Amino acid sequence: MAQDGVLSYLEPLETRTRGVAVLDALAEMIERAGLSVGDRLPPEVSLATTLGVGRSTIREALNRWEGLGIIRRRRGDGTYLAAKVRTSRGLAPTMIRFEGEALLRLVEVRRALENEVVRKATVNATKAQRAEISRLCDVLLADVAARRNWHKADAAFHGAIYEASGNPMFGEILHKLDEALERSNESPFGRDDFGLDSFPPHRDLADAIVAADPAQAVAAINDVLDKVRDEIEMIIDTGAFSGKVADFSGSKARQINGLKHITASTKR
Repeated sequence: MAQDGVLSYLEPLETRTRGVAVLDALAEMIERAGLSVGDRLPPEVSLATTLGVGRSTIREALNRWEGLGIIRRRRGDGTYLAAKVRTSRGLAPTMIRFEGEALLRLVEVRRALENEVVRKATVNATKAQRAEISRLCDVLLADVAARRNWHKADAAFHGAIYEASGNPMFGEILHKLDEALERSNESPFGRDDFGLDSFPPHRDLADAIVAADPAQAVAAINDVLDKVRDEIEMIIDTGAFSGKVADFSGSKARQINGLKHITASTKR
């Protein structure tokens, strides 16, 4: 389709809205114009003129899409679709769904890498490393149960597993993957209470590594990733996320579930 024809699916915004409104308009243009992966988008200046916003606003919006892997820029050639774009038809806002779909792609990549690193760590870890992984798991689960910020403890736990694998490149690659995925300030995927259901299997993972049981360790990390995947899919499908408070006082965890609706004012 000619570039002018694609632009015909855009209308000027009533105000010089930044962010979500621009992204929603671009998503609707792409869907109505029937653009698919590999197709080129109209130039930034044409998009800005048609929407009645500044070029910097378009660039900022496209930067967010690039961070989610939705588009690819080719220097001197233009901007191309790298993933399927559909406007939201459910309760979740379009950008939240885009972020969720990007996270699902990331989970798929992580699964391939995590399975191998966990297997290697279970086989190669020294007695001291196994003990440290178990200790760090205790610290992580205690932070989660106390509703403290758990990110540092989580990084330490997984970092110890990466180190025990004998190949530090695993950790570097996985860290870069997480950094590459941009999440908006309104994203439920950046909240401390996102993914809490995935923490109890961390104990199973640590115990399997201590027991030098590769099959159980791989099963445990897949359980962790499955729970993260399931919550992402629920948010995409329902526009709500499950806030869970885990009780790690015993060998098992109890989950207290509650649904909190996503709103545009939600902050990390």
